[in-house]
Amino acid sequence: MKTLLPTSIAGSLPKPAWLAQPETLWSPWKLPEDELAEGKLDALRLAVQNQLLSGIDIVSDGEQSRQHFVTTFIEHLNGVDFEKRKTVKIRNRYDASVPVVVDAVTRPEAVFVKDAKFLRQLTSQPIKWALPGPMTMIDTLYDDHYKSREALAWEFAKILNQEAKELEAAGVDIIQFDEPAFNVFFDEVNDWGIAALERAVEGLKCETAVHICYGYGIKANTEWKKTLGDEWRQYESVFPKLQKSSIDIVSLECQNSRVPMDLIELIRGKKVMVGAIDVATSTIETPQEVAHTLRNALKFVDADKLYPSTNCGMTPLSRRIAAGKMQALSAGAAIVRGELA
Repeated sequence: MKTLLPTSIAGSLPKPAWLAQPETLWSPWKLPEDELAEGKLDALRLAVQNQLLSGIDIVSDGEQSRQHFVTTFIEHLNGVDFEKRKTVKIRNRYDASVPVVVDAVTRPEAVFVKDAKFLRQLTSQPIKWALPGPMTMIDTLYDDHYKSREALAWEFAKILNQEAKELEAAGVDIIQFDEPAFNVFFDEVNDWGIAALERAVEGLKCETAVHICYGYGIKANTEWKKTLGDEWRQYESVFPKLQKSSIDIVSLECQNSRVPMDLIELIRGKKVMVGAIDVATSTIETPQEVAHTLRNALKFVDADKLYPSTNCGMTPLSRRIAAGKMQALSAGAAIVRGELA
C-alpha cells in the first residue's frame, strides 16, 4: 500500500567528520585518493541508515559523494576547464570563482549511476536522486564557448537526460532537478528554462521533480532574503508555466519562509514536495510545527499529492541537528496522517 504523505529530504545531509569538514559547504575531502571511493560509499550507507532510523519514507544518498550539488556533476564532463577560473556572481547574490566552458560539453561516462545502484541495494523503499538543473548549472560557470546561456543550458539538458535515463535503469524512483536559479531569472525561466528542464526529463518513466528553493542557510542567502519584503512571491512567476509542464513534482520552501501558501494553488494537479523543515537554523522543529505547515499546505494540495520534505539541503548543519530535523519531519507527517485517517 502506498504511504500517504511520504517524507523525504530535499538534498544533502552533513558528511561524517572523517570524510569532510563538518558544517562547511564545498569542504575538501579528508581521505587520501586510494581510500576516498570506499569512504564515500561508507558515508552513503550511514546517510541511508540515518534516514531509515528517522522514519524517512523516500530515501536518498544525502549527496555524500559530492562536494557541491552542481560542480561535482560538471567535473565529470568534457569541455569545462577547472584550472582556468573566472569570478562570476552566482544567482545575482554572491561572487564565486568558477570553472570556464572552453569547448563543447559532453559526458564521457555516467557520473552517479554506480552510487545509485549502491543506494538501490541498501533499501527496498523508494529512492530519489538529485541532479542539478540546466539553468542552475549555467549559473555556476563562466561560458567562453557557446556565448549563449540558452544554448549551453540546452546542451546540459541533453547530458542530464542521458544521466537520468541511466539512473532510472539503476532503479531510481524519483529524479529531482535542483533549480534554485528559477527563483531569480524569471524571464529566462519562462522563455527557455522550463523547456530545457523538460528536455532533461524527456522519455523518463520514473517520477520527476524540480526543487526550487531560496538556498542553503549561508550568509549571502540569508542577507538576500532580508531584501525580499514581507511576502516572497518569486514562485508566482514560474508556477503557471510549471503547472503545464511534464514535471510530476514541484518542491518548494515553506517552513519559516515568507512564501504565501496559497501560491501552491498555481500548481494544482501537481504533486508538491512541501519544505516543512527550515535548514537555515539549528533550532529543531517540533512535530507540531511541522504538522502545522503541512495542514496549511493541505488547503491547496490534495493529501495524496503532498510530499513533506525539507526546505533545502542540510550540509551546513551538524549531524545531530540534521537527524533531529528528520525525526521531526517524520513525526509531524505522522500526526497529520493520523488526522486524515
